[in-house]
Amino acid sequence: MFKRIPGTKDILPDEASLWQNIEESARKIFSLYNYREIRVPVIEEESLFNRSLGQSSEIIQKQMFLIRHQNDVYALRPEGTAGIVRSYIENNLDKKESFAKLYYIGPMFRLERPQKGRLRQFHHIGCEAIGSGCASLDIEIISLADRLLKGFCVEGYKIKINSLGCAKDKKELTVVLHKGLKNKLDKLCLDCNTRFKVNILRILDCKNDQCREVVKGLNIHEEYLCPDCKRHFEIVLKGLDLVNIKYEVSPYLVRGLDYYTRTVFEITHEELGAQDALGAGGRYDNLVKELDGPEMGAVGFAFGVERLLLVARCAPHAGKSLVYFIPLGDEARKEALKLLEDLRANAIACDMEYEGKSLKGAMRKANDLQAKVVLILGEDELKKNVVTLKDMVSGEQREIKKEDLVAELKK
Repeated sequence: MFKRIPGTKDILPDEASLWQNIEESARKIFSLYNYREIRVPVIEEESLFNRSLGQSSEIIQKQMFLIRHQNDVYALRPEGTAGIVRSYIENNLDKKESFAKLYYIGPMFRLERPQKGRLRQFHHIGCEAIGSGCASLDIEIISLADRLLKGFCVEGYKIKINSLGCAKDKKELTVVLHKGLKNKLDKLCLDCNTRFKVNILRILDCKNDQCREVVKGLNIHEEYLCPDCKRHFEIVLKGLDLVNIKYEVSPYLVRGLDYYTRTVFEITHEELGAQDALGAGGRYDNLVKELDGPEMGAVGFAFGVERLLLVARCAPHAGKSLVYFIPLGDEARKEALKLLEDLRANAIACDMEYEGKSLKGAMRKANDLQAKVVLILGEDELKKNVVTLKDMVSGEQREIKKEDLVAELKK
């Protein structure tokens, strides 16, 4: 017997309703903010991610799914931003509309050890706003993330925010870290000793408790920020206060990808345990230019859908109210087929008993399917040109003329 690959998951019909609920809610909320959907390939050139994410990132070093074909190397996308920026540039969206607000929903792939809320094939709901460096856009993006979580019925999350500053400020921060950590390497984990040499900013993102304590002892604040970046961050914080979004400034917050500048944020939930991030994002004002596009600001974020489902308090979306036919006999089944067509033509969701069950068994099946209404059609009903309608909620049962059925069900 074949089994699914470790780190992947079958989304079965009972659970798919939850996914549909979250996706439908996301699309409605994105439309409120005037974001439009974009769908890009799940496979891209490996070099796109090498160039955008940073050669020293964990994704590039350990987690890329690579496909080699002759002299070409492709990668299954590990995140959404790089592919969307590539599409923005390649399709000349900067010339067509300059400022673009885009959202996406789809699978991502990372070759890592499977654990709670972390799979090798996982799914993101995210967005990118490309073409503006305005601090008000940062506020809108975080407001949008907050509204999405409310729409998903997620409670008890925290929004953590920081500023990495511009490229010069990030270099200044690396200097501060080098000075503060060079005599404390013996207290850092092996990975952080490597990060000290390769990309010291990643030490701030280490989950090792001892490393975190060492970093906190440095008392890093905003001294490394230039006046422009400090002003930008102040506008963002004041704007979040203005729209009543709760947050906490976290001076040690960085993102694991090289392209982030200025505002970065992470949304966490304690129910997820040590890997507590629901989603994250921030500004990447240099990425469009680095991928051979024009110089322009951009900001975005993404949520992990599997993680959202672990903490969402929403019941499955009710969606359709199912009508279930139980025909008793061959002639009744023929008539039921015609009635099914009529109901579906009038946008009424319906199904029929196809397994040859007894009336009692068919009623149990209707109950399992959570049908709201059962329609019974037998010899008596055929003679009287009616169907017997049973309300599965109230238990009420009555006869309805066939020609009145659509109108009755639409009530």
